[in-house]
Order: sequence, then structure tokens, then C-alpha cells
Amino acid sequence: MICAMKKKSLLLGTLLTASVATMAQDINFSQFYEMPLLRNPALSGMFRGDLRVSGAFRSQWNSATSAYKTQALGVESKFGVSANTDDYISFGLQLTNDIAGDSKMGKTQLLPVLAYHKSMSSEKDAYLSIGFIGGAVQQRFDPTGLKFDDQYVNGAYSPANPTRQTFSNTNLIYWDAGVGLAYSSEAGSDLKYYVGASYYHFNQPKVAFNPVSDVRLNSKFSVNAGLSVPTSEYDNLMVFGDLFVQGGHSQAQGGFLFRHDLSQLGDEGETVSIAAGAMYRLNDAVAPVIKLDYYQWSIGASYDATISKLKNANGGRGGFEITLSYKNFLNIRNSSADKMRCPVSF
Repeated sequence: MICAMKKKSLLLGTLLTASVATMAQDINFSQFYEMPLLRNPALSGMFRGDLRVSGAFRSQWNSATSAYKTQALGVESKFGVSANTDDYISFGLQLTNDIAGDSKMGKTQLLPVLAYHKSMSSEKDAYLSIGFIGGAVQQRFDPTGLKFDDQYVNGAYSPANPTRQTFSNTNLIYWDAGVGLAYSSEAGSDLKYYVGASYYHFNQPKVAFNPVSDVRLNSKFSVNAGLSVPTSEYDNLMVFGDLFVQGGHSQAQGGFLFRHDLSQLGDEGETVSIAAGAMYRLNDAVAPVIKLDYYQWSIGASYDATISKLKNANGGRGGFEITLSYKNFLNIRNSSADKMRCPVSF
């Protein structure tokens, strides 16, 4: 990683411009269920309401190295296609910003999203959804934060010591795209679920800082699932899971939230509730989670406890994460509040 390059050889500094993108992983949050557009673009619009705005902030590995900081903002809106069908169209925008390590290796994404939700039944909430996400990505780093072997003279480092390492390009913009498919439905009158699959970076954009190097971003395939089932009149269990495969590597994550309604108000499902649970990334981290829903607003907090080999370096401490979201109906002619059917929402 870039943060470990303080005393690496000159060779590693040279390789930075050609291969750093292949070492990086896509942005991921412990509260991944709050960022559906990063999981699968077909999950866009799967909420109760016409508008949802979701934000997340993550600070990771402060104890081991320069902090990795990640921010994300997602905006989604949906509306009915016509009065004669229960189909929906949803559109939105996913914005992310990530900065990591001593080189301040960063990536900013601006990704519009469009999805169509086809009603599969007139008797229950059952939808087949297809979504597309694509836009511009900026990737950058600052070499002034790096240290190289030839800056050590007689075993002592000085930033004034010259280095033979030069960088002709520290900023890159490329286009990225992904597509997804999902099916959402219900069993009985209360149990709700969805399953889906997505394919990100299918255009395999060129991501090398050195323009002569043909380094491509590996495509990523994912499988997504969610389940919501009531356990009593005021209690609900929600389960989430993802599997990602990219560049010959895989990552599984999942978890649960147990929600208790403190009050239930209004015809639109407005509640005041509190939820607690835990998320787990296989062979990586466990993250306890707490969440508060207050009518249209939700706030969640989690903290990663590292269980991988990295725990020897960071003492088991991982990352703090907070999410904030808002969703509501809009006073528009084709509001989803006027529809008999709507996509499954948790």
C-alpha cells in the first residue's frame, strides 16, 4: 500500500505510476446496505418514498498509518411510469471521495444511475429491476509525501536530499460503468426479500498514471441479497449479504440488524425505531452497528474490529463509520404514494 512506502526502494516508487490501481480495492462501507448504488445499480429506488439521500463517512486505520478517509453521497428519486401500470423508473447520482496513505492517493467518482422496475404481479410487490451506473472518475496522488532510498544519506533521511524519482503525471481521469439486475418480492404479507447481481467496470478502463502502460481496472462481479422479517408487532429482523469477485480475488460480507419500533405513526410507515446488530467481512473485520430511525431521518454508526493479520499492526482497531439518510414522498402527480404496488423496501 502507498502508506507503507516510506522506506521502500526506488523501484516501488517507479511502479507506483503503473500498478497502484491494480492494488487498490473498490470503495466499500461496513454499513454497505446504506449505499445501495455501490452494491448494485438495480437496487436504486428500492425504498418507501419518492426521494432518498444517503451519506457516509469512514475513517480507517488511524492507529497503524496515515488515516484512510472515505466519503460518499447518494441521491435517488423514483416515479411511476403511468397510471395504467405499477412499473417505476428511478434515477440518481452516486458521489464518492477517497484518500489514503502518505501519498494522499485519492479517487473521486461522479456516477449517474438509471434503473427500471418492472412489476411482475398485480397481487403483490414483485419487481424485476435493471439498472445502469456510469460516469467520470478522477484518480490522483501527491508524491511529496513519499520517501525514497536515495534520500537516505549515511542512514539519515532528509527531505532536502534530491531523488532520481520523477513523476510525469499525478492526475488521471477515466470513464467507468456498471450494470445490475435484481428481483424483489414478498412472501405472505410481511416477509420481504431481494436478490441481485451486478457487473461493475465492464468497460475495464485504463487506470495507469503512465500513459504508455496498459493497466486496466479489473471487472467486478457481485451477488447481493437482503431479507426483512417481523418477529413481533414492533420488532423486525433484517439480514444483508454480498459476495464480490474481482481480479481473481473474492470478498464476502454480511450481517444483521434487529429493529424495535418505539412508535408507529402515519399511513406512510413513519416510525421512530432503534436497531442494533453487526456486520462481518470474511477474514477481515467484525463491525458492531447501531442505528436510529426518526421519521424520515436515519443515522447509523459502526466501528470495525480487525480480525485479519493486520490486527498485529493496528492493535485490532479498524475504522469508525457514520451514515445519515433522509427519505420522503414528494408532492408530485406521479408520486409512488399513489401506487398500489411499490418496490420492496426495508
